[in-house]
Amino acid sequence: MNEQLFTIALGINEPVYIEEITFDKAEGELHIYLNFRRGGQFACPECGTLAPAADTLEKTWRHLDFFQYKCRLHMRTPRVNCPEHGVRLWTPPWARPRSGFTLLFEAIIMQLAKDMAVSCIAEYVGEHDTRIWRIINAYVRNAYSEKDFSNVERVGVDETSSRKGHRYVTIFADMDTGNVIFATPGKDAATIAAFAAELPKHNAKPENIKEIAMDMSPSFISGVADKLPNASVTFDKFHVVKLLNEAVDTVRRVEQKVNPLLKKTRYIWLKNPKNLTATQVQNLGSLANENLKTARAYRMKLTFQDIYREIRDKDVADIAIRKWLSWAVRSRLDPIKKFAKTVKKHYDGILRYFDSRLTSGVMEGINSRVQEVKRRARGFRNINNYITMIYLVAGGLEIVQPT
Repeated sequence: MNEQLFTIALGINEPVYIEEITFDKAEGELHIYLNFRRGGQFACPECGTLAPAADTLEKTWRHLDFFQYKCRLHMRTPRVNCPEHGVRLWTPPWARPRSGFTLLFEAIIMQLAKDMAVSCIAEYVGEHDTRIWRIINAYVRNAYSEKDFSNVERVGVDETSSRKGHRYVTIFADMDTGNVIFATPGKDAATIAAFAAELPKHNAKPENIKEIAMDMSPSFISGVADKLPNASVTFDKFHVVKLLNEAVDTVRRVEQKVNPLLKKTRYIWLKNPKNLTATQVQNLGSLANENLKTARAYRMKLTFQDIYREIRDKDVADIAIRKWLSWAVRSRLDPIKKFAKTVKKHYDGILRYFDSRLTSGVMEGINSRVQEVKRRARGFRNINNYITMIYLVAGGLEIVQPT
């Protein structure tokens, strides 16, 4: 009766049958031993042709737990003698080739991996984390290889850290779907080359990319120019405003050396007026009457932000930015003048925003999910495992699992 029950539960069919079931009380493990009928034929894993067994190989698979006990399947697994492909190890319907786990066990692992650190999963199921990573990597790798990028035209690129010590991964995302389409170690021009080389594997070409949003990294700029010839570059507006905020803060730090009123006011100048607290609004009003260089730089920052916020037409934005640059050059504020030079150097990419309307919003959302994975795992020693998790949580993958 026990053999019949487990035969139904495991979905075992002839010529395979359950030969014996034992329970190891000391180890707390259930062992199910499978065998096959003499003369049974099995499908060649290469072509599916039925062929007799040439010999056998002892194999063991970890299965779903039986209540609180580990369960393992054991079988003299046949090696079939295919007329076309020769001797091949038969792949049982309950497991992947070269896997020590059943498909149902792996399905549970993949579900847990979306919300748990792999080290916690390994402890929970009583397996070494290296074996758990093999499962996750295999499913993610297979799902990613099936992705089709033929419709991808607008891409965002940004780097994220994998752990302390400035180890970086560069992430590429489809700006229309919000899915990660490529991730690779580093943050230099080679990452762009690696992305361009990956596209043909997914029914796409580098020439298909029409728009790319990124920061002003010289490496990214040279990489795009070399490997993505049809891509128009949009420099992220939040990155541009961040540089302007840094310029304003530099003005403040220099001026506070001669004017103590500016001490402990850093966040007043970095925030927009609507985000200030009541106390900060009051302090800003008082400081505005002091004829400060910092206050002048702050007003220039707000004016520049208004160009992004209020103008929709590219030609109008062109006129407004040029007018602002003229003001900046005459400002006699060196950090602001330095920022103006940066804008002039990257002018086309900054102005491109008013056509593409691309921002880092998509990338920030992805980075938020990725950082949560990193926090949960307390960092990743293996950067390839980190990339696997990026694809799993943000790649929009269709993981095919048994039902």
